Amino acid sequence: MNENEWRTLIVDFERHLRAEKDLADLTIRNYKADLQPLYDYMRLKNIEDMPALDRKTLRGYLAWLTELGYVRHSVSRKLSTLRSFLKWMSSKGIIEGDPLPKRGVMRVPKKLPRFLSQEQAGRLMDAPDTTKPTGLRDHALLEVIYGAGLRVSEASNLRVTDLNLSTREVRVRGKGSKERVVLVGQVAKSALSLYLRDARPKLAGKSSGMTLFLNRFGGRLSQRSIQEKVRRYSVKAALPSGVHTHTLRHSYATHLLEGGADLRVVQELLGHASPATTQIYTHVTNSQARQVYMAAHPRAQRTATDMNTQDDAAD
Repeated sequence: MNENEWRTLIVDFERHLRAEKDLADLTIRNYKADLQPLYDYMRLKNIEDMPALDRKTLRGYLAWLTELGYVRHSVSRKLSTLRSFLKWMSSKGIIEGDPLPKRGVMRVPKKLPRFLSQEQAGRLMDAPDTTKPTGLRDHALLEVIYGAGLRVSEASNLRVTDLNLSTREVRVRGKGSKERVVLVGQVAKSALSLYLRDARPKLAGKSSGMTLFLNRFGGRLSQRSIQEKVRRYSVKAALPSGVHTHTLRHSYATHLLEGGADLRVVQELLGHASPATTQIYTHVTNSQARQVYMAAHPRAQRTATDMNTQDDAAD
């Protein structure tokens, strides 16, 4: 398969992802990047066309990715993308069936998401300089991401008309353009009110429209800019390295569950399609509960012998 044929195939697959799956541009770019090594492997092995991708060839491809140094998580993601690609090609009659093995594929254990303590989250919220318009914006931005558990794309795409501050509700467009309504607390409401009154008018330009969070040129605050601001403020707040926007979303879910929120409610607020996705946060709180118990309970780590010795001494 030559490069032009590959590009044509990928463009057709991209149209499918955009039109039928309604995936975001960033997700589609990631899909394309995940498939590029497949083309490199086909050229390396002189594989001329897609029907030649049998089970043995694909096993070799996965092994080759590992040999190149891709970590298990990366290989697993590429495998997931490959499954979608093969399923689409099968539906178009380009290949017959699904040549990928159903069993024996690499499975990556789920890592527990990192989250901030409530005290750490508070320090991060207080990091922006609210004497400046951009500081008021950033404070409102952090409060709404943490206060509503937003993804970075959801925060970037917010519009002024999505806010109902009287009821403290925010309309959010999530993955696949699915809408949900989330709640914010009094602190986030106050931060948003101050930003809308004192800062946004100073940042707005002719092309700002109803975009909520504006950059200093009056345009939309990009996802990359938001991520960089979270990183910079986490350093200012002396938080552990590696804090990013999703850390705030993880913290939101974890703190809700710690406070006694029902898992189904948290699932709905996060916009998760399946409760299994939200379930991982219960592992986080269970893990934390174990640590607290082991550190605090008088009989958590002491053996029966220790206790008997103490009782004998008391006698």
